[in-house]
Amino acid sequence: MSSNDNMPPWGHLHALATLAEAGSYTAAARRLGLSKAAMSQRISELEKAAGVPLVRRTTRSVRLTEAGQLLAERTRPAFETLQDAFSGVRDLAGAPRGLLRVTAPVALARQQLVPRLPAFLAQYPEVRLELELSDRLSALAQDGFDLALRHINSPPETHVAWQLCETRSVLVASPDYLARQAAPAHPQELAWHQCLFYPRAGDTPGWSFEPCGGGERLSVGVAGPLAANNSEALRDAALGGLGVTLLPDFSAQAALRDGSLRQLLLDWRPVGSFGTHLWAIRPRTAQVPRTVQALVSFLLAGFHLGFPLP
Repeated sequence: MSSNDNMPPWGHLHALATLAEAGSYTAAARRLGLSKAAMSQRISELEKAAGVPLVRRTTRSVRLTEAGQLLAERTRPAFETLQDAFSGVRDLAGAPRGLLRVTAPVALARQQLVPRLPAFLAQYPEVRLELELSDRLSALAQDGFDLALRHINSPPETHVAWQLCETRSVLVASPDYLARQAAPAHPQELAWHQCLFYPRAGDTPGWSFEPCGGGERLSVGVAGPLAANNSEALRDAALGGLGVTLLPDFSAQAALRDGSLRQLLLDWRPVGSFGTHLWAIRPRTAQVPRTVQALVSFLLAGFHLGFPLP
């Protein structure tokens, strides 16, 4: 600690502000590049200097006391200003560099994002990527992510967002399945098929379609031997001949091109099951770091055509 007990090291105050955002010692320590023990020690030393408890610890959670919350809230804007200033100066040094933390949906990342990343890292050798594959919609600032890819209709207004491309859903089945069961000619005929679907909490399984030529939306109930909350799992089950499934175009693209899946009900457009656009989003700040700008520009160029189907 500082010899002046009235002025603790800035790093200790930053640790408290980070703990308030991250919600746990483990997550805060990871964001600051510290061990959990070092993180805990900084908070303890800060409490000693302040003369009051700042953190309420239980076996399951960490919460700030009223004093801790007040201190974190009053110091956070100063640290955000310092971070923006440092990022601006560092960006003057030239090429993008440093750690970039990114989160993306599992299927999209495995099938479409990861294959593109070697080219990005070859272009920017001083950038390091930490990629979290998760279908969970993270709180970006709280979890310490610099950028997120989201397959949604529209981005939250509280974030900066770049539209990468439009996407659509497609109804597919394997040739093996279609050899056993005639392809549906109308959405209502899906009631007679084995359907593989994405479960939605509290909802009765069902898919909705609109005629491509215009007309009213039609919703049909579906049932089958498998439900999975991952489009890659549904695709693989369909490839195995298990049934009919609805997929985002980025999951179906490769299999439709090589003929291992066939698109069904071409006169109907599936609606409402998956997002309509692919977005890159980040927390709103005064300045976008150069590393983020570089990755966003790379993604805009790589995804601008979307995912064309045969």
